[in-house]
Amino acid sequence: MAADNSQFQLVSFRLGNELYGINIMDVKEIVKTQEVRSIPNAPFYIEGIINLRGEIIPIINLHKRFQIQKVEASADEVDEGGFIIIQLAGKKVGIIIDHIVRVVTVEKADVKEPPQMLSGIGTEYIQGVYRTEQEYLVILDTNKLFDAKELQKVLGN
Repeated sequence: MAADNSQFQLVSFRLGNELYGINIMDVKEIVKTQEVRSIPNAPFYIEGIINLRGEIIPIINLHKRFQIQKVEASADEVDEGGFIIIQLAGKKVGIIIDHIVRVVTVEKADVKEPPQMLSGIGTEYIQGVYRTEQEYLVILDTNKLFDAKELQKVLGN
């Protein structure tokens, strides 16, 4: 059955104690945590780079970017951390996540405007908020995570 335009899907994940989501159409892939090589003089939120099948991908630490406290993973969550690879300005970038939760289908009508300040993240980075059965899911707008100057530093354009 084809989805109509009133719905979209989110890849949901945890950062600290909060639940976040990114539109599945913005996600290129999800990969397990691997060694990240640091980059001298990179912005504080750039963890470094990884080599993913011959492609060099910068890794962004949203914990640092948004001052989100990292939560210690339980024994069953240790292997669930990783990177979500997204496309920004035509190039791939990885975002560190604490762990993937699941893919969620959302009705556009159920997405609410974000409050002015939410978990330390400014509303300029948030597309909306969706109420799940247990909690709120903050929908990140990947196109607004970085301004043009920051994007130039991250991607080296």
